[in-house]
This record gives sequence, C-alpha cells and structure tokens, in this order.
Amino acid sequence: MSSTLFSIPLAALQHYLYCPRQCALIHLECAWEENQFTAEGNVFHERADSGMTETRGLKKVLRSLHVSSAQWGIHGIADVVEAVYAEKGGEAVFMTPVEYKVGKPKPHRADEVQVCAQALCLEEMFKVEIPSGFLFYGKTQRRLEVVFDQELRSLTAQVICSAREVLTGIVTPLPHYSKGCKSCSLVNDCLPSMCREHRQALRARVDDVFEDSLGASEADDL
Repeated sequence: MSSTLFSIPLAALQHYLYCPRQCALIHLECAWEENQFTAEGNVFHERADSGMTETRGLKKVLRSLHVSSAQWGIHGIADVVEAVYAEKGGEAVFMTPVEYKVGKPKPHRADEVQVCAQALCLEEMFKVEIPSGFLFYGKTQRRLEVVFDQELRSLTAQVICSAREVLTGIVTPLPHYSKGCKSCSLVNDCLPSMCREHRQALRARVDDVFEDSLGASEADDL
C-alpha cells in the first residue's frame, strides 16, 4: 500500500456496504438528513463519544479515540478502545476496539468491516497485533466478538479500495432500490423509487421500439 493514498473516513466503509450511492451522497455531496434511526444512534453514542478515559489498574478504556492508517489510507474515530498495559506508564501490549451500534446484529458484514478497519489503524499506530474486537448492540445489550481472521481482513481491504474508487470518482452511483432504502435517511434525496420507475418505463419503451422495429423488418421480408 502507498503512503500517499487518498484517506477516506471509516464511516464511509459501512456506508459503502449499505449502499454505494449513499456513501457518495454523504461523503461527496455532503448530503445528510436525520431520521428516527440516526437520532437514536446519536443518543446511544453519547457516552462513547464523551472522550472520557477510565483507568482500571493496568487497563484503560479510551473513548472517541482518533485513529488513522497511512498504509491503508483510512481515518476516523473509534467509539471505545480497551487497552492493557504491561506496567504503568508503559506501552500498550493488548488493544481491543469496541464499536457501539444502536440496533441489533445485521445479516451483512458492514459492522464487522468497520471495527476491523479500526483494528488496522490501531495495529499501525501502536505496533500491536489485534486478534479480535467487539460489537456492542443496544437492542440486545450484548457484546458480539468479531475475530479479525484473514477472510475479514481481506474483505475489509477490498471494501476500502471499492469505497475509495467511489469517493475519488466524478459520478455518483445510480440508485438501486432495495428494502434497505426504507430505513435510509437520504431516501428523499436519492429518490430510488422514482429512478426505478423511470428505468422501468425506459426499458418498456425500448422493448416497444425493438418489437416495432422487428415487426417492420419481418413485414419487409414478406
């Protein structure tokens, strides 16, 4: 990886996996709207975003920690990082990122990619190996361990590259309607249903033109 990579926000990785168009609208066009889900997320993150550090013996709980990686070209804020030190005033020997989510575990891997990307930053910044992290979900009030195996690291690297392509491009990806659109705060900016209807109408018109052309060609052959 090059140290001159255009650095992208960690949040863009999750946005990209949710929807490439949403990623571009937020990070290229600076579009943002609040809805029930984003408002609940803001309230839920209040403590994690406080920036307060807790010390418990040789363990520190770091909140709102700014992280970055020149190797991967990513930057952002880790909700919580639990650091264990060999001795007071020494260097951290073990670090665990904990990402807070207001909802519940999802069928896709966007949350896992986000916390794995945080680990990539921490490994570079503190020169430690991080085997796993956690996702804490508000609805279940439980931690879900995320193992940073080679499969997840490869997926994270792929998403970083794909998201960077979107954010360094000149054209915002076209909308593709899915059930996830109903929960997106940018649905009124994106207008996926209208675009879908337009594409369907255009496709029908092209089919009609093709059929008319085919019919005329067959008539000429008679």
